[in-house]
Parts: sequence; C-alpha cells; structure tokens
Amino acid sequence: MSNLLQELLDEREYLVADGATGTNLMDVGLPPGQAPDLWNTDEPSKVARLHESFIDAGADILLTNTFGGNRCRLGMEKAEDRVVEINEAGARIAVKAAQGAGRPVVVAGSMGPTGEIMEPLGSLTPARAEEVFGEQAEALARGGVNVLWIETIYDFAELQAAVAAASRTGLPVVSTMTFDTKGHTMMGDSPEEAARFIQTLPTPLVAYGANCGVGPATLIDAVRGLRRGAAEGDVIIAKGNCGIPEMIDGKVVFRGDEEIMATYARFARDAGARIIGGCCGTSAKHLAAIAQSLDGYKPGPPPDDAAIEAALGLIERSKGKKKRRNTRRR
Repeated sequence: MSNLLQELLDEREYLVADGATGTNLMDVGLPPGQAPDLWNTDEPSKVARLHESFIDAGADILLTNTFGGNRCRLGMEKAEDRVVEINEAGARIAVKAAQGAGRPVVVAGSMGPTGEIMEPLGSLTPARAEEVFGEQAEALARGGVNVLWIETIYDFAELQAAVAAASRTGLPVVSTMTFDTKGHTMMGDSPEEAARFIQTLPTPLVAYGANCGVGPATLIDAVRGLRRGAAEGDVIIAKGNCGIPEMIDGKVVFRGDEEIMATYARFARDAGARIIGGCCGTSAKHLAAIAQSLDGYKPGPPPDDAAIEAALGLIERSKGKKKRRNTRRR
C-alpha cells in the first residue's frame, strides 16, 4: 500500500496541514452546538468549498470533516447508526477536493476522542474503545483516505486503543495530543512523556505532535517538549489554535491574525516541527499566511520562552499533576 504522506515527507523539509473545520463551517451557517460531521451529508458542497479553500491557501494535507464521527460522539446527535455513512461521505468529499488540486495532497481521516473517560476513572474499556475507533477507521478507509489522523487525544490509554484500531486497516497512522492543562494533557502528562509513550506503541506512527489547546504560545512550548522526548528521525506536528480563545457575548472567539500565525509557523519550524497547520479559528487566510511564511524559510534554533511570549502570548505551564492515577495500558 502506498504511503503518500511518507513520500512527501521524504521529498520535502516540511508540509503544510490545513486549518480549522468546525469554526469555519460555523461561519457559513453551521448552527452552534451541531456536529459538523452531519454536514458531510446535509451540506456537502460547503464542506467541499472549505477543503478547496485550504488547498488554494497551500495545504499539503486535508483533514476530513469527521472529527466527531465515532459512535459515542454521534450518539449526542442521535446519529450513532450513521457512522459508516457520515465517515465515508466525509472521506469522499476530501478525496475529490484533493484530486482536483493539480498536485499531491494527502487526505487524512480525522478521528477525534470518544468524549468518554477510560477506566478506571471512567467506564470506557480498552476493548470498547477499540471497537468504536475501529468502526470509524474502516469507514474512512473505504472512503479512500491516505492516512488515519487521530487528534486532540488527552489520554494515553485512549490513544493506544485508537492506534490499535486504526492500524488494522493497513493505512499509515498519525496522532496529535492536546496539552491544554498548563502545558500537560488533562491526565497530567507532559509532551516529553507523550513522545516517549508513543515510542512504545506496537504500531510506529508516521508523525505525531500537538494540536488545539490554549493558544499558539503553549502549543510551541509543547512542540519543544515533544522534540526533547522524540527519537531521532521522528516527525513532529504542530497544529495550533489561531490565537488565545476569548469568550465574547457567549461565543468563543479566536483573535489571532495572519501575522501571529505566520510567526507561530516559523517558531514551529524552529522548534522542530515538520508538519505545520492551524486548529480552531484558523481560516484559509490564516493558512495562506502560514504557507507564505514557511516558503524559503531556513529554521533557526528553538525559540526561548521570552521570544515566544513576546510574539504569541503567555505560555501556560505547570509541573503536572502529582500522584495522578495511571490509566495507561501497555
């Protein structure tokens, strides 16, 4: 089976991943609180236009509109029996957009968390998690994606279950975790610990990294931590939010502009990331600024705290949770 993502990584120093899905679809009419995944069947032309706008902005990688496309998350919309339909549709929309790009564009099947808590803190068992992720992964594979992209994960046990399920399709696997609790995952794990844990997985990941979280400053700090824990040759991903989120009139707003995202992108390269894109709030205009800032850029040394905070805002960081309960399954 061909591995387009690996082929492009072998050819190029870096790749540009796409921007936000949900926040951009809200800008064209998605009702607040509704699962964006439903638009794969309800408003496919709007989803397609979003993918096309990212391609035009310079994206080398498109993530499908299937972040919440697993049975647990779709159950909140009473659409748990539509997992196959929604994921296959989302994959086909992105594949068609990529085929019209006139250049190689990787289609990554987005798989977000279940939204449930793994045992012993919660009721989700590893076997059930694998079953849920496996159903989605198989549907995305049938839809024609090039790689399965597990994102916004905060629990090592859930990551292990998702990777195990995705690997059974035979497709390459990528993952990003979110370090939104003062520079750690919600379970208290640091980026360095995440990188070391990923190296223990039976399935080697083509790339791994950080996405979403608080803001671009903390995301860059996470990339530095991942790089410290990485093995030689590991490919690191940076997919940060477009500025620090603010609550204005009951709505979450991301105030980052093109200049901030361009600076973030260069810092990400300096910190060691080879796949760089945007997460929540990142529009095609922001992504174009990212792509333009990286074109011809020669990475320098990793930025220090002072440089990051002067340009991107405060780095949120702690020493992690003490005496946290271990939910990992090795």
